[in-house]
Formats: sequence, C-alpha cells, structure tokens
Amino acid sequence: MSILVTGGAGYIGSHMVHELVEAGEKVVVLDNLVTGFDWAVAEGVPLIIGDTGDQPLVASLIAEHGIDAIIHFAASTVVPESVAEPLAYYRNNTVNSRALIETAIKGGVKHFIFSSTAAVYGNPERMPVKEEAPTAPMSPYGWSKLMTETMLRDAGFAHGLGYVILRYFNVAGADPKLRTGQSTRHATHLIKVATEAALGQRPKVDVFGTDFPTPDGTGVRDYIHVSDLARAHSDALRHLRAGGASLTLNCGYGHGFSVLEVIETVKRVSGVDFRVDTAPRRPGDPAQVVAAADKARALLGWRPQLDDLATIVAHALAWQKKLVTRNR
Repeated sequence: MSILVTGGAGYIGSHMVHELVEAGEKVVVLDNLVTGFDWAVAEGVPLIIGDTGDQPLVASLIAEHGIDAIIHFAASTVVPESVAEPLAYYRNNTVNSRALIETAIKGGVKHFIFSSTAAVYGNPERMPVKEEAPTAPMSPYGWSKLMTETMLRDAGFAHGLGYVILRYFNVAGADPKLRTGQSTRHATHLIKVATEAALGQRPKVDVFGTDFPTPDGTGVRDYIHVSDLARAHSDALRHLRAGGASLTLNCGYGHGFSVLEVIETVKRVSGVDFRVDTAPRRPGDPAQVVAAADKARALLGWRPQLDDLATIVAHALAWQKKLVTRNR
C-alpha cells in the first residue's frame, strides 16, 4: 500500500516525504507547485502536478497506487493574505479539502492525517493552550482550517475513516541534512525573514506590534522544528495503523519565544547585526500562542529531538545559505 502526500513539494510536505522514504514507505506526491518545488521532492517519488480538489485525478491516484493513507498538507497559509483574500482561502483550504475527503472515502482510504493550525484557537485566554480550549479563529485562514477539521470529524464518524488532526504551532528550521527547507520567495515566517536579513537578502526585519500584553510587548510563539513535526506525522500514521482512535492533537514544544527573542537569536547565531524596524500590528495576529503538547507525547509516543531555538535557527540559516547558491 502507498501513502498520498498532498502538498508534498512544499515546505513541511517535502520533509514528510523524506521521512517516509527513509522509513521504507511507498509515497506518491500531489502538488500544484504554486508554492512548492519539484526539486524538493525526494528522489524516486512520483510527483503528480494537480489540485486536491480534482476528484477524478485523486480517485485515479488512489486506485492506481493502492493508496491506503493520505497526509494532507496542501493549503494556503499566510494569515494577512487570508484577511485580504478570504474566498481564495476558503476555496483552496476548505472546498478542496472537502473534495479530497469525499474522494478518499469513496476510494476506500483507511487513514487520513490533516495539517491543521494553532490559528483555530485565535487569541487563547489561557496558556499553554490545550486541545479542549475554545476555538475562535481570528482570520479566514484559521476558519478555513477549522471548517476542514469539522468536516473530517463528521465524515470520519459517518464513514469509518480514521484520522489524526495535528494543530501546528510555528514551524521553523530545515532538514539537518539540507535536502529541503523553507524555500518560498517572499515568505512571512519570522525566522525565514530574519535569516534572509542576516544574509543581506532583505534590508531589514519589521516587528509587527510592540504593544502586545507580553513581557517585551512583542508576540510570543511556540516554535517547532519541521523535522520534529514530520516525525509527529509518522507517529500519527503508526497510531492509526495499529487501530488507534481518531485524535486531535497540538504540535508544539510547550514554551514560547517573543519576536525580539527570536531576532536576537538569529543575530547571535549568524553573527550579523541586521536592521530591525517596528510596524503596526497585522490583522489576525494574536498576542501569545503556546502549546500544551503533552497529549501528542502520551498518545502517539512522540519524542521531539530538536527542541532548541538556536538549533532551529542554525538549520534555517544553513538552508538559506544553500538557497543563495542554488538561485544564482
């Protein structure tokens, strides 16, 4: 049997594909390459260029490759962009996911792992935020993911589709072997932006909001290394294959860093004192989001190996340096 990875040419998806291939799994990637890169897909893995909402295409892949599990990464992910273009986000993230889930059920797929987000919590009242916390997204991006969670739960109950929903906190870093990393141009992720500034690819870093109710006034986030996140998906798949119950779990480390702390770490690791400016808050940005991540450890046996901000930054910086030479 094979695993279909949607968005497998993107940042997190490409790490997942390498993880699966190393474990001896048969993998097929579906990606429209809007934000992904064909070269990021592990060697020898079939890459089909198309959309998750293309039901005849997905049905043919399920039948042809004997797909029994889907790991669904494909999505639009920029919060401010979702505020400006909400219908595009609902189409790509929600409508296409509905089509994918339906096709999976009709094709007899047994296991489904969904890439969700801490944005479903909005601005949580209590930290760290638990999976049982109220969901109150502050952006169309968060709502588009929460709608998909709801559809997956209902469809799973009605049709016996086993699923694990993983709510990511702030994903960062790169493959320690430098096979893939965050490669999207004009990315908005803080660590990506700061490493570009350190290498002279950006003139500065903007800090969006210095008046949040946090110790230094800047937003606090729980940063998780992308390789640890990929391992959480492998653990989720193992859990489902062993007959485990469907779950909704946080993926974070359980402690946060402010924007200014991250910037100082990038400066220290890179040895570059780049320019930093302040700017108004962005729409949809909560003050602080930190995971309660004990359930993933307890229920999946997940054991993070790269829980260190300096290590995350070092891997991101090394990947950014590799991209500079690649793009020349």
